[in-house]
Amino acid sequence: MDKEITLEEMKQTIGEEVFVSDWKTITQDQINTFAKATHDFQWIHVDIQKADNGPFGKPIAHGFLTLSLLSSFSFQGAPVPKGTKMSTNYGLNKVRFITPVKVNDEIRDHIVLQDVIVKKPGQVLITTRHTIEIKGESKPACVAEFLTLSFL
Repeated sequence: MDKEITLEEMKQTIGEEVFVSDWKTITQDQINTFAKATHDFQWIHVDIQKADNGPFGKPIAHGFLTLSLLSSFSFQGAPVPKGTKMSTNYGLNKVRFITPVKVNDEIRDHIVLQDVIVKKPGQVLITTRHTIEIKGESKPACVAEFLTLSFL
């Protein structure tokens, strides 16, 4: 669950890592389910035999599957303004898929608070940078600037 802190406390942590998620294993079943939901059946994701002989040595997760986990990772404990009734995805500024996430890789999210803006009374726009780490890899899977609109 998100951790509630005051707006002043949030503003004091701008530029700092505010949360590191738990590790999550990406399974072939999860990749296949994502492929069905998005109609993206490219062989590097779902054809195990062909992918085992492909450029990555095994199937890889869709980049957008990795990106779609930002909300889930955030919900594990990233701070939100005290009194938040709900939060919505507001958008993304910059996304880069740097290293493919292979089937059965473990990933986790490092969240850095970048900005907190009161848009109008009761609405706070929060910008966070998410770096998705792959266990055992030197480069991240994904780096993204994520915008969340919190309603107080």
